[in-house]
Amino acid sequence: MKPLQRRCRTLAKSSARDSIKLASVDDLFTTEESRTDNQREKVLDIPLSEISDFPNHPFKVKADEDMLEMADSVKQYGVLVPGLVRPKADGGYEMVAGHRRKKASELAGKETMPCIVRELEDDQATIIMVDSNLQRESISPSEKAFAYKMKLEAMKRQGERTDLTSAQLGRKLDGKESREILAEQVGESRNQISRYIRLTSLLPSILEMVDEKQIAFNPAVELSYLAENEQQDLYNTMQSEECTPSLAQAQRMKKLSQDGRLSVDVIFSILTEEKPNQKEKFNIQRERIDRFFPSSFTEKQKEDLIVQLLESWYKKRQREQER
Repeated sequence: MKPLQRRCRTLAKSSARDSIKLASVDDLFTTEESRTDNQREKVLDIPLSEISDFPNHPFKVKADEDMLEMADSVKQYGVLVPGLVRPKADGGYEMVAGHRRKKASELAGKETMPCIVRELEDDQATIIMVDSNLQRESISPSEKAFAYKMKLEAMKRQGERTDLTSAQLGRKLDGKESREILAEQVGESRNQISRYIRLTSLLPSILEMVDEKQIAFNPAVELSYLAENEQQDLYNTMQSEECTPSLAQAQRMKKLSQDGRLSVDVIFSILTEEKPNQKEKFNIQRERIDRFFPSSFTEKQKEDLIVQLLESWYKKRQREQER
């Protein structure tokens, strides 16, 4: 055999050997189950100092009685349900779900918190953050308002993309609008979703009054159409006169604002009108008077007797003054 032919054959054998991929020791002595387990998400104890809040998180985390009870539970048993975080580009983690558990951990004196670390895009993280908090029993109007707005914007952006099909959106390719899908997911009508999102146009000071139930939801929606300076005039008048608008008054102010005829004097005039539901009422606690009546007395009989006794007292007092 010629030297050139031998050299070519040797090179061919060497290339064939190189193309054969030998299994590693780990591959030889691990099972498919263990390799799958290695790919699963892990729960890690992450220092609280390395976890930042979700940007513009719409849900309030208050150190109220419920939070103190949660902190006591965390102190005794630890955090039973891990939070969900995503890694930040500049280091550390961003909380996606678990802001209340993080606060409770801080109050309990913990330094770490168990969390699942997951790579998430901004819109995916926003949707998960909103959905995880909407499960709470008590949610204020402002929390719903900003949460619905954030999720709807994220859903719209995902619906515009052609490189993915989001499980969160589900039927986004069925021709349904994001608002309609969101309404089905949260159990509200499309119109109610829009009304809640309107509240995000209110001044923070007025929105706080809505959360505190000083202003009802329906009037608040109408007031959200007022310009910022008009809302400030309204807030100042409400504070000085210690009154809030009814639905009819809020609707009138909205119409006047749209016509360019709403001024601070007009706001004052409308707010200081006497409203039937704001006439002063006199109330007596039931437990203070029930013991004086027979158990068979109806509410009408109780009222008649009280008026009768007051009339007798009034006549007696007049006679004494005439002496």
